[in-house]
Amino acid sequence: MADEDESFIYIVDDDAAVRESLEVLLDSMDFSARIRSYDSGVAFLDELEGAAAGCVLLDVRMPDISGLEVQAALRDRGSNLAVIIITGHGDVPMAVGALRAGAYHFIEKPFTDGALAKIVPEAMAWSQSAQKSSISRQKAGDRLSRLTPREREVLEQLVVGHPNKVIAYELGISARTVEVHRARLMEKLEVQSLSELVRLAMIAEG
Repeated sequence: MADEDESFIYIVDDDAAVRESLEVLLDSMDFSARIRSYDSGVAFLDELEGAAAGCVLLDVRMPDISGLEVQAALRDRGSNLAVIIITGHGDVPMAVGALRAGAYHFIEKPFTDGALAKIVPEAMAWSQSAQKSSISRQKAGDRLSRLTPREREVLEQLVVGHPNKVIAYELGISARTVEVHRARLMEKLEVQSLSELVRLAMIAEG
């Protein structure tokens, strides 16, 4: 399985000539050690493992499943890979649809060295940032899962800025009980201040 800190560039295109051309161009950009190439969307999805960051150079038209379907499958998996759609003549409307569905960018055939040299590093950086955010969100969510339902209710009230007396009124409990729940949830979440507590909750929400 791929290391979650390692980045990859995936080429997914049924045209062998396009795959070879992309590999040559990317090799000249010192990405050769991290390139993975596939002749179909099915093969790519079947072999994709882990949560590696990186980007996918994805042909919009393929015989088994389309690039848009591959993109949708990645989205369903919660992937942080940056999708760069490869389009041919007349495929721009499809590429625009891919952008609306969350693709990072699209390039038109025949693509140039300059276009790849600009787009790929930007896409890689975007994916790495998204990956770090996703990991932080997951870790924050794991910490919040330690709370009891009542502690979660108190947390929700604290996050919106309500003082203990208001929380007590809203939840139908005493202010002293609120204080006890507040102390316990802060201990469980390993936070020292209200600001740290709010920040953790915001990270978990994404």
